[in-house]
Amino acid sequence: MSLKEFIRDDLLRRIESGEDVAAHLSLAGLSRHYGVSFTPLRAALDDLVRRGYLTRMPNRRLCLNGRKVRTGAAPRRVAVPRTASDWDTVLLKEVTLASLQRRPLYLREERLAGKLGVGRSIVRHALSRFSGARLIEHVPRRGWLVHPLSPDDMAAYLVVRETLELKALELARPHLRRDDLEDLLRACRRGVPRSGERLDNRLHDYVIARAGNPYIISFFQQYLARFYTDLFYHAAPKTAVVEKMVHQHQAILRALIAKNWALAREQLSAHIRAQGPILTRLLNSQRRGPR
Repeated sequence: MSLKEFIRDDLLRRIESGEDVAAHLSLAGLSRHYGVSFTPLRAALDDLVRRGYLTRMPNRRLCLNGRKVRTGAAPRRVAVPRTASDWDTVLLKEVTLASLQRRPLYLREERLAGKLGVGRSIVRHALSRFSGARLIEHVPRRGWLVHPLSPDDMAAYLVVRETLELKALELARPHLRRDDLEDLLRACRRGVPRSGERLDNRLHDYVIARAGNPYIISFFQQYLARFYTDLFYHAAPKTAVVEKMVHQHQAILRALIAKNWALAREQLSAHIRAQGPILTRLLNSQRRGPR
């Protein structure tokens, strides 16, 4: 089952059973709810509009067709099994935590498999992919070696990230949609995520996707970029830090909506550079920890 089909069928069952879905009927709300990009959402919503479950208003907002509500049995939730990509995400967090130690650390397949309740082959294949991306190193008969995070490597990565995101913004300019940007801004205005929730980072994903450059897109999808994203989430759990990042996202989005490209570029650059001190504080706190 594709993502589009899963979202369409899940929404259909929820509408027919009378569940309250009105609060999620925006691209931003549904993207947050399902944890996916706008592309499969648009396809799923178009299907539901064609079937008459949703109506598209003149302002392009969606609303429920009341005649379709409570017309079926209670929804049967579909459990989506974890894919290799899901396990990559779980195991990448293990690498992230290991990289924050003050000395090299070995990850062992048997221990990780037992901890996660999964077969060793799944762990081995994921760690092999990380090794191929040069995040970790395989040492025969010892395990998978994770080196401590280097401040120089972190600074070098942020330079590359800033350069590529600014180029992505330049390429994306003709392809940005005002309604998408307004959806993202409305999501930002809902406030700081609750404790344990991640910062809504879809602004970056949206601009990179709209740039349309496959090499830039590939860079941000690779394990290295995901590793540093995980590091940032680990470094910024405090509400005050996340609130500051939310306000920076809002400033970028307002500049994009106003088509003030110079200001948007300036705000995006400042936002990326602000992550350096946050990660540095994390590294310093880890280095001062008990031996």
